[in-house]
Amino acid sequence: MPEPQRLPAPHGLDPDGFIAREGSLARVQPAFRPVVAAARERVAAAWGDRLDSAYLYGSVPRGTARESRSDLDLLIALRTEPTEADRALAHALGADLDRAYDAIDGVGTLLYARERLLSGRERHDLGWFLACLCTPLLGDDLAALLPRYRPTSLLARETNGDLAQLLPRWRTRIAGAPDTEEARRPLVRFMSRHLVRTGFTLVMPRWQGWTSDLNEMAEVFGAYHPQRAAPMRVAARYGREPAGDAGVLRLYVDDLGPWLAAEYARVHGEKVLREEETTP
Repeated sequence: MPEPQRLPAPHGLDPDGFIAREGSLARVQPAFRPVVAAARERVAAAWGDRLDSAYLYGSVPRGTARESRSDLDLLIALRTEPTEADRALAHALGADLDRAYDAIDGVGTLLYARERLLSGRERHDLGWFLACLCTPLLGDDLAALLPRYRPTSLLARETNGDLAQLLPRWRTRIAGAPDTEEARRPLVRFMSRHLVRTGFTLVMPRWQGWTSDLNEMAEVFGAYHPQRAAPMRVAARYGREPAGDAGVLRLYVDDLGPWLAAEYARVHGEKVLREEETTP
């Protein structure tokens, strides 16, 4: 198979060929430093001795956040399994931060038990996510207990090989959403980002690099699949600037999504979802 043309040069790996960890507290832009400091204090106070560690991920620790348009993304590792009370506390903490700081547009919080993050079943999914995409904020860094990761087919399958199982749920969510642009906008944003990342990891083992930039992900994918490059560029644009377009959602679940799921299964195989992941 001929190599693609106009392919961005691979990057994102360390000198030994492992995915380099993204982000650092030093990259947090001045506008976001107060909210990061507040998040550190409030997370520590909220969970006390039950807190194992906490992390930032996304555009804020990468230094690419846009003031009043980017959200603050947190991952919190607890020493015990999170409860519904913990999830309610995380939601309330995020809402308080969002109200108090104009620099951010929302707070997203992932909440997991330390044991799950370090488990063998999550080694190439949540474990990789923590080790490569999360920046330590509080506590001992669990990445020290995880391996280093290369951009392999195994990693591709375990991180994004579940699209075929997700598409029916996406159709249900779309059908159940109010018929307004405002209601569709978060669905467009979420599904756009998911499809772009899935498209990128489809070709990641061939490219042999890593990026979290949606536009670059779409360009790398499009170099290998030029016939699908245009809709993937649309998805990258809507992942950053979503519009509540019903036609875009139909494109995702009726065309781009099914094609991508089938190609992913052909190239990397499908991730086997656990029972708790298959429950709607």
